[in-house]
Amino acid sequence: MKQGTGRPAYSGVAIGPAYVYHKESNQLPASCGDPAVEQQKFDQACQTACDQLGALAEKTRQELGDEQAQIMEVQQMMLSDLDFLDSVADMIRAGASAAQAAQESGDSFSAAFAAMDDEYMKARSVDIKDASQRVVTILCGGKTGFSMQEPGILVADDLTPSETVQLPKDKILAFVTRQGSSNSHTAILARIMNIPSLVQTQITLDDSIDGKMMIVDGFEGHYYIDPDSETMTNMLAKQKSASAYRQALEQFRGKESITKADRKVNVYANIGNPEDAKIAMSGDAEGIGLMRSEFLYLGRETFPTEEELFAAYKSVVETMDGRRVVIRTLDIGADKQVDYFGLEKEENPALGYRGIRICLTREDIFRPQMRAIYRASAFGPVSVMFPMITSVWEVRKIKEFCAQIRSELTAEGIAIGEVELGIMVETPAAAVISDVLAKEVDFFSVGTNDLTQYTLAIDRQNAKLDDFYDAHHPAVLALMAMVAKNAHAAGIWCGICGELGADLSLTEEFIRMGYDELSVSPGRVLELRKKICESEES
Repeated sequence: MKQGTGRPAYSGVAIGPAYVYHKESNQLPASCGDPAVEQQKFDQACQTACDQLGALAEKTRQELGDEQAQIMEVQQMMLSDLDFLDSVADMIRAGASAAQAAQESGDSFSAAFAAMDDEYMKARSVDIKDASQRVVTILCGGKTGFSMQEPGILVADDLTPSETVQLPKDKILAFVTRQGSSNSHTAILARIMNIPSLVQTQITLDDSIDGKMMIVDGFEGHYYIDPDSETMTNMLAKQKSASAYRQALEQFRGKESITKADRKVNVYANIGNPEDAKIAMSGDAEGIGLMRSEFLYLGRETFPTEEELFAAYKSVVETMDGRRVVIRTLDIGADKQVDYFGLEKEENPALGYRGIRICLTREDIFRPQMRAIYRASAFGPVSVMFPMITSVWEVRKIKEFCAQIRSELTAEGIAIGEVELGIMVETPAAAVISDVLAKEVDFFSVGTNDLTQYTLAIDRQNAKLDDFYDAHHPAVLALMAMVAKNAHAAGIWCGICGELGADLSLTEEFIRMGYDELSVSPGRVLELRKKICESEES
């Protein structure tokens, strides 16, 4: 028996034969020597790729719904991005072949996203790579897509978005990949299909395991190849138990998240873009606890207009149908490498010019966003929170600015609603002075990822420090307890929108601390609600 570990992207137990997927490698041809001919080749391949993606989007919409189909539509848009097209054209004029230019330009743009510190945005680098690689494959005369002959466990180095949506859904029992993340399309598809998956494994991709019996334990993050009889017996029992557990979770759909001691704790969802709101609704979230705004600014060459921002926010508010939507203002910095922002490179962007520090010094960025948020509030309950707060003067300046926006819109006769103003508590400074900050705002939302990073002085993106990164560190939990206490002393509500919100081992402690809301990924809503409803805490 061989065994190994990986990072669980979706829990559960799967048992079946392994299917090893090898990507077709492309041999990049040299330039024919005529840039005009190479450019024509690229243009034709790009159009073919767009046609393929359009057909794939329609197929995906029928099988998986609009959210997954829009992945393909976004890739179509990426292939018409002027920065990407200009990069390809420049390389072709410099002597590269169409295939070489498409691959190198795609790799460069993908690397820019991969370097970001936000996990959701980092995962989008795969979209760019996937779209450009489709063009390269067409130019090299290769084939796209693959099939499985029987139900099994798919083992791969990684899977691109277009590969995941083309998978034979009725035959996939589990995913095991060497790369990927919990925000990758493989993980997202696994959650939609409710099948176990492991990413970041060390599994060897050779034909020796192809067809071998395999077990994936998505609870513990283990996989077994050629399992012995004892392991098989134990995993069959675990699989049966997991199935019963998921069926039991459905009993909590539509139920209020109230402890046995009659304490109400709202269970909200985190989303990365407007389309995710539908997933939050299908997951039975009671509201949106974090809507990231960064996606509206990335992958383009100019700032989004007020109308574009308004349309996106309005879409989410209407989709949530009366449930609260908490929008986080732009949290972007030098690490995002968005050229049109004109930001200088920084040695330590996590501690640099980012988040509210940009908004308070760039009214041209802040004003359209706040106007769009206030306009969207006319269509349902909206709250807005501001990232990277460290001082009281920042909050007071924000409030003055928001008052100006309200007055402007009212004078223009534009309808607006009541918008709660809150802050992200993600710096030790904000936590320590939370008693003073609580008197200035309507709510707190703790960003546990950054709070842990800054409290422990550990870069959470540095894999070498994984053994030192402790989200359960007593100092982090002490700060969180302080934040909740100070919030309630001032009569405001407080929530958690970082990864710890989904940590069921801490749920009861968060209830004891007094947290009123926990915001998690849509797929975790029901199990968190179950945990809350079974809690004795008051």
